[in-house]
Amino acid sequence: MSSLINTEIKPFKATAYHNGEFVDVTSDDVKGKWAVFVFYPADFTFVCPTELGDVADHYEQLKEMGVEVYSVSTDTHFVHKAWHDASETIKKIKFPMIGDPTGRISRNFDVMIEEDGVALRGTFIMDPDGVIKAAEINDLGIGRSAKDLVRKVQAAQYVATHEGEVCPASWQPGEETLAPSLDLVGKI
Repeated sequence: MSSLINTEIKPFKATAYHNGEFVDVTSDDVKGKWAVFVFYPADFTFVCPTELGDVADHYEQLKEMGVEVYSVSTDTHFVHKAWHDASETIKKIKFPMIGDPTGRISRNFDVMIEEDGVALRGTFIMDPDGVIKAAEINDLGIGRSAKDLVRKVQAAQYVATHEGEVCPASWQPGEETLAPSLDLVGKI
């Protein structure tokens, strides 16, 4: 499997459920701002609503950082609406919920489980040029943390605007970064 890091988002067009409406979303819509894609296996399941609810709880913070979030499953946009209407947790979602019934977008991000017709739990952070800067892929039973997602976006944004600096493990905004050099070799 080749890495998607530093590759540009592949073209797609899909329908999403967003703020009570069905809207078209394309790969071109993603560009021009930071974006996060959150893939999950299916609506009306168990771990998925806990993850999406967690992202919904951090959505305003992400928006303030100039980030748009897109959740994606192989369900249709109609199923997303039904889930939104039926679940108190999913009602909190204000970001677009993209339907990917053909699996094209899931395949573009290498998270499709072909034999099951669902996506792995994949999270991808993209810069405003539509270039993937971070990726996390989990098996179906392993939920993700929106708090750590926010931290990763903060690190990606910092590195993008501070040439020659990198963010160490567990870095938080305001903490020291590193400037890789020969002087640091063997001293960390």
